[in-house]
Amino acid sequence: LPPSVAAALRTRGIERLYSHQGEALKHARAGRNLVIATPTASGKSLCFNLPVLDQLAREPGARALYLFPTKALARDQEQALRAFLRDAHLEHGAITYDGDTPGDARRAARERSGVILTNPDMLHAGILPHHASWSRLFANLRYVVIDELHTYRGVFGSHLANVVRRLDRIARFHGSEPVFVLASATIGNPREHAMRIIGKPVELIADSGAPEGPRRVMVYNPPVLNPELGLRASYVKSAVRLSADLVRAGVPTIVFGQSRNNVEVMLRYLRERVAPQIDPSRVMAYRGGYLPEQRRDIERRLREGDVVAVVATNALELGIDIGELEAVVCAGYPGSAAATWQRFGRAGRRGKT
Repeated sequence: LPPSVAAALRTRGIERLYSHQGEALKHARAGRNLVIATPTASGKSLCFNLPVLDQLAREPGARALYLFPTKALARDQEQALRAFLRDAHLEHGAITYDGDTPGDARRAARERSGVILTNPDMLHAGILPHHASWSRLFANLRYVVIDELHTYRGVFGSHLANVVRRLDRIARFHGSEPVFVLASATIGNPREHAMRIIGKPVELIADSGAPEGPRRVMVYNPPVLNPELGLRASYVKSAVRLSADLVRAGVPTIVFGQSRNNVEVMLRYLRERVAPQIDPSRVMAYRGGYLPEQRRDIERRLREGDVVAVVATNALELGIDIGELEAVVCAGYPGSAAATWQRFGRAGRRGKT
């Protein structure tokens, strides 16, 4: 690696790469499209950030485009990427380009930023139709990163596949041929899925070299209250009771609810149950519909360990780095095995049980 990039890794305490990270770098440098499908918290972001930083260090004019399914994930990755670029003494800059980006920042993104982080809707409606004014990005586009690939299925996935083909066509029109790096949760057919999305051959990296903490999974079925009608106790109240025990025991916990309404109800119950031992402001909710500033503030407090429990919708299911959580409570089944594993993957990210 270029010395400045290697130094930036060392400041993060990384002396050696995991085997799957090294493999990803090798494929990307050789110009091969690839998909990384290793478990949650196995260091996937480094698999796509390293080839990009490596390229930026060698070629000052290079550009990269990152696609994330949610704004929160893009903002989270932007923070991490900017710190990485700073430590590697690269002047390129990274910026999130979405509906929350103010006008002057949009202009700077078009003209100067080395890395643009956005979502499929913004790419489709805000960037591709105006590709002439984005010519600097498209002419020097070396990498396109598509994270959380497993979320793009069904009709949404078909739309994305068409947007990606348009992106590829526009890049070629401006004279570049970017390498696609895709990252997915563990799904049954990552290579086939990636090839359908980008319409090109793809290398698969599925063997993780990262250490994993042991996991314990418990399934709790609320007791039957009315045997004649087969009615059970409320799963929402049961989830709150179990979560309150964890929080009081000092275990950082995330509780997943099925709807925004459920989240607000569970938040109220949970705050009542843990008071007065625990300050209610240290139990937070996180869902779509909050203002950007509120969401950023909650994410920051989670990382800093100021929040002891968070009640969330699937907005926190994806790979946002929210620090050291040790327990996940799923109130209800999210509807797919991939989503369930994503939720479970929020705990034990640092090798503890």
